[in-house]
Amino acid sequence: MRQFNTSSQDFILLGFSDWPHLEHLLFVIILIFYLLTLVGNTAIIVVSNLFPQLHTPMYFFLCHLSFLDLCYTTSIVPQLLVNLHGFDRTITKGGCVAQLFISLALGSTESVLLVVMAFDRYAAVCRPLHYTTIMQPWLCLLLASISWFGGFVNSVAETGLMMAMPLCGLRYLDHFFCEMPVFLKLACKDTKDTEAKMFVARVIILVLPASLLLVSYVYIIQAVLNIKSAEGQRKAFETCGSHLMVVFLFYGSAIYTYLQPTHNYSTSHGKFIALFYTIITPMLNPLIYTLRNKDMKAALRKAHLCKELHNRIVKLKGR
Repeated sequence: MRQFNTSSQDFILLGFSDWPHLEHLLFVIILIFYLLTLVGNTAIIVVSNLFPQLHTPMYFFLCHLSFLDLCYTTSIVPQLLVNLHGFDRTITKGGCVAQLFISLALGSTESVLLVVMAFDRYAAVCRPLHYTTIMQPWLCLLLASISWFGGFVNSVAETGLMMAMPLCGLRYLDHFFCEMPVFLKLACKDTKDTEAKMFVARVIILVLPASLLLVSYVYIIQAVLNIKSAEGQRKAFETCGSHLMVVFLFYGSAIYTYLQPTHNYSTSHGKFIALFYTIITPMLNPLIYTLRNKDMKAALRKAHLCKELHNRIVKLKGR
């Protein structure tokens, strides 16, 4: 049996220790997904800023999403990889509270930002003649700021409520990171009042955005059906379908985790569900939002050609 070194103020993240035969496999898979997330999202940010043709509202919001996903996964995955690879599963109380606050803030921000991006697509598809008038730079900056502000306000509220509760018993967190439902299980007192307040906050930050997003896609699909070209309809439905797949993965897994009562929360299921919104969705976002976009493909090809040209010039100078 593994021994854990811990002080009275430390928490022990049990992670996937119930399935020791899966830990090495999970380490490899999660490491690959994390590296793909870093490369994909960094590429979007760099390419979107380098090429003027990508200086549009869609890529402005996509850069925010990519930066957010980089921060979100980095706040969770390195700790998870250390726990999967080594024997030390401890995390300090301060580190745990910081991880809880940051992951909750960034996850909440993404929930709002996805709605903002859906609104941008709605304006582009349903109001094409007025798109540039609607999506002006000041509005884009305002919408992005609201997303970040709303996410951090939600995190301050929920983390504050959690930290106000006394914790007792063994400081074992049956999860791979400091997640709110698992924290609530350590509370010494009845959590019904706190959970009721958190439920209201989660409806505002999860259910309301998900509902608005679905409504926007209903209008987008109606507009797509009015496209006379069958090829145009097919491409539009493929794009909308891939976007909705990621959206359902993110909102579905987050709603499952945060909108059920703590006493119904299954930690064994919750850990695998959490992989969707902490690792899989951030890895898929760059693929879904860019690979089907001709402007991004063209920019990536141009960047590749510029790199090849630079390498040839360097070789010629070396001669």
